Amino acid sequence: MDSRTLLITGLLVAALTMPAMAGVEYLFGNPSLSAAISGTNEFSPGDEVTLTVIISNEGINPVIQIDSAPLSPPDAPNLAKLVEAGLGAGDAPVTVKSGAQQIGDIAGGVSKPVSFVVKFDKNAPAGTYDLPLTISYTYADWTDDEGGNLIRTGYLTKTETLSLPVTVKSDVNLEVDDVSTGYLNVGTEGYLTVRITNIGYEHATKAVAKLVQDASSPLIPTDGSAYIGDFGPGASAEVQFKVSASNDADAKTYPVGILVEYQKENGETANSDTETIGVPVGGKIDFSVVSSSTSVRPGEKATLEVTYENTGAATAYNAQARISAVDPFTSNDDTAYLGDLAPGETAVARYYVTVDSEATIKEYGLDTEIRYRDALDNSQISDTMKVTVSVVSRDGAADIFSNPVVIVVIAAVLIGAGYYIYRRRTNGQ
Repeated sequence: MDSRTLLITGLLVAALTMPAMAGVEYLFGNPSLSAAISGTNEFSPGDEVTLTVIISNEGINPVIQIDSAPLSPPDAPNLAKLVEAGLGAGDAPVTVKSGAQQIGDIAGGVSKPVSFVVKFDKNAPAGTYDLPLTISYTYADWTDDEGGNLIRTGYLTKTETLSLPVTVKSDVNLEVDDVSTGYLNVGTEGYLTVRITNIGYEHATKAVAKLVQDASSPLIPTDGSAYIGDFGPGASAEVQFKVSASNDADAKTYPVGILVEYQKENGETANSDTETIGVPVGGKIDFSVVSSSTSVRPGEKATLEVTYENTGAATAYNAQARISAVDPFTSNDDTAYLGDLAPGETAVARYYVTVDSEATIKEYGLDTEIRYRDALDNSQISDTMKVTVSVVSRDGAADIFSNPVVIVVIAAVLIGAGYYIYRRRTNGQ
């Protein structure tokens, strides 16, 4: 047994046999700080995380001296006082958003947490990096018992830098190069074409691009996935989806998310971060009745000629108009084919109706609508429009001469007059 061991053993025995009022003198000892990240230290490019670091004081006081003096030093030499910790980026592709943190005192054998907000660069290369953690603290370097009730302590301040290793995972990192649409208008279904590039460092296989609906957007993916296959670093792919815009949308740009689900080289399935893109939506297909009111009379059969105009922003295909004949009108032919109508084009529909003989003399509004196909051959129905039809009185010369009895009488008179003239001329010869 060496002299150091004998000294420590003797001091411990003395400590056990001394009175309770005995003083303690620490012969030597120092704080010994270490740091480690709590939880995972693996992150993906673009992650913003709160990094919790556990700072531990592993310092001990290996030798103490106990005597009958009633006073003990105020601070043990292994106590780290007024600890402050600051995290730096070093050479790592990160941005540290938190400044230095005050932790307080850390006694020997005690650990305390401290947190920092760290943002990993979107294009961070895969690999392991060291984040420098700078720690400064004060500790008791020496203590003098000057007799009586006076103890003098000398403090030193120490600054040291510890390394915290973090790993940036090899992931697919999406970059959206181009966005275009085809036939996408309010109330219709259209195409969304997106060109994407993997600017990450993972060689992805079985990659599938997927749309993610935004809760605040009227865009609904109707065919929201597209297979890519191999999608290595630097690879680009053009993917096409089908989306529809609700009828209550406006003609403007709306958000939608896109991500890639893929298989990593180690066989795990992973998703890239979701990128938000803007999708332009054109105005809706709309129609209006541009013809004037038609006048009809009670009891007659009439032809209603209605002119429709496509006042919308896209072509309506195979358009077919329909009118709702309600009392006092009846019809056995309430539909009319209009064909394709581009924006600004017009077409005339002819409906054959019968007016009830007891019809009230007034103006009527008949509902009409157009059923058509959009560019992706989806069936659509326009908003309801009104066709104005006026039922007018039969009073007046026109009504008299339209009366069948009057027509017969006039015809008879004309025939008789003709025969009389003929006979006169014959007798004159």
